[in-house]
Amino acid sequence: MKIHEYQAKELLRRYGVPTPKAVASFTVEDAVSAARELGGEVWVVKAQIHAGGRGKGGGVKLARSLEEVRARATEILGMQLVTHQTGPQGQKVRRLLVEEGAAIAKELYVGAVVDRVTQRIVLMASSEGGMDIEEVAAHTPELIHKAVVDPGVGLTDAQGTDLVRRIGIPETSVPEAVALLKSLYQAFYDTDAALVEINPLILTANGRVLALDAKITFDDNALYRHPDILQLRDLDEEDPAEIEASRFGLSYISLEGDIGCLVNGAGLAMATMDIIKLFGGQPANFLDVGGGATTEKVTEAFKIMLGNPHLKAILVNIFGGIMKCDVIAQGVVEAARQVQLAVPLVVRLEGTNVDLGKNILALSGLPIITASNMADAAQKVVAAARGTN
Repeated sequence: MKIHEYQAKELLRRYGVPTPKAVASFTVEDAVSAARELGGEVWVVKAQIHAGGRGKGGGVKLARSLEEVRARATEILGMQLVTHQTGPQGQKVRRLLVEEGAAIAKELYVGAVVDRVTQRIVLMASSEGGMDIEEVAAHTPELIHKAVVDPGVGLTDAQGTDLVRRIGIPETSVPEAVALLKSLYQAFYDTDAALVEINPLILTANGRVLALDAKITFDDNALYRHPDILQLRDLDEEDPAEIEASRFGLSYISLEGDIGCLVNGAGLAMATMDIIKLFGGQPANFLDVGGGATTEKVTEAFKIMLGNPHLKAILVNIFGGIMKCDVIAQGVVEAARQVQLAVPLVVRLEGTNVDLGKNILALSGLPIITASNMADAAQKVVAAARGTN
């Protein structure tokens, strides 16, 4: 789950991470009032959407008077903001953050993620703040410095000092920067985050370190432990199909292809998408029905996939372990009838009660294309999507 910048900054401030003064706004008048409340002579009006690259897309603008705040807020609020992370369709701006101006001397980067190799939280820092960290990693990886944190100890002063010195923090600002990193780590640890990113972290003209931007993504599987964080969820920022899928316990992610995938198990779902790509197709979604798929869940899965106007075929790929093949076959047949499926359907079953499952498909009277293995299934669904089956 993602949250907005203003929410991320509020959370980080609770842990002692310093940020510029700012006020969230939902209308143009709110934005003007926020600037008046903040005082000063320079403000930054920022679009609040769950995507990076807002500045490049025209969603972050400077204002030097209350009249300019009003004008910038009018321009940004309600716009369809397109960034490299939103896709060409963009994202409608429904919230703003009005922030006091800052005298920026240097832009830096700090972030925290879980490293699956060490199975620990890793803090990253770079002198190249303000840029996409992926670009830095691709072209100048030597400029990204890391510290692997022992969860029994936490981020040590030595680790923090080494990181901030490597990214060019002057000695007079090192203690404040180390304290910020330790606060960032604690926020990550306590909230079961998947990513905490401050880009840019700025060094001001008077030597202060401030989080000028903030991004936090949380582990969905741990949200039951954090009802306060769950309340920060903004459904307007999420794919309606993914929201609908979550209501039925389906793990669904929209993609840009035209072949729907209904699979049990995340690993098999990833492999299914890979093999579709291998044979020249484009997956329309990731969809894991889990180990206890009922007819209702399969029906809802079909409805969600069919909501994609670009869908040309569906591949059902099931390995029957906990989920028996005859049960899923019956669910597929009933679901196909309920939704009056009008696109080609390819089904590959393997595992417990596979012969019973195949017999149910064969006797259904529906134009279901059966496949003997994954390669066969992928080739058949790609051909069906192209209309050459």
